[in-house]
Amino acid sequence: MLVILSGVAGAGKDTIKKELISRVEKIETLPSYTDREPRAGDIPGQTYNFVTTKEFEEMIKNNELYEYSVHHNHYYGTSKKLLNEKISSGKIIVKDIDVNGTQDLIDLLKDEVKIVTIFLRVPKEELRRRLENRIDKPNPKEIELRLNRFDYEESKIGIYDYVLKNDELEKTTNIIMTIIENEYRCR
Repeated sequence: MLVILSGVAGAGKDTIKKELISRVEKIETLPSYTDREPRAGDIPGQTYNFVTTKEFEEMIKNNELYEYSVHHNHYYGTSKKLLNEKISSGKIIVKDIDVNGTQDLIDLLKDEVKIVTIFLRVPKEELRRRLENRIDKPNPKEIELRLNRFDYEESKIGIYDYVLKNDELEKTTNIIMTIIENEYRCR
């Protein structure tokens, strides 16, 4: 089963994902590939698979990705090989991905694997606060770039199975754990 978490940058996708992995033995993550530089706290192979722009473009050319896109001036994409390996393992895969990638994965994989999609909402003012207080301290230009994508991402919530307001970590994590348990039983 593939569980997709989406929401604008700063909505808490990574925090929720870490909580789920620490609490449920069957859950694993599937890090995207990116050509952006690692930030403080990033762990190669866990938070992202870091490659150069040239390497990423080779992956595109060699059809190694299910989906990819450019966000905040960097490539992000999902490896076919890694996703197929994780699905074959029988684990529950939790992947955080943007709205375009979500639609691409649904279109490509809906007949092959159970996909559960969850969109995490956060008010725009709260989002700004979270971005300003991040450990990696994005600059004001990057914060505005991320906030400018807010309305676009919000406009795509109709493709999601579940839409949750992420205003309290424990509550949101527990709701998502219940969703995963119920969906796993029904697969």
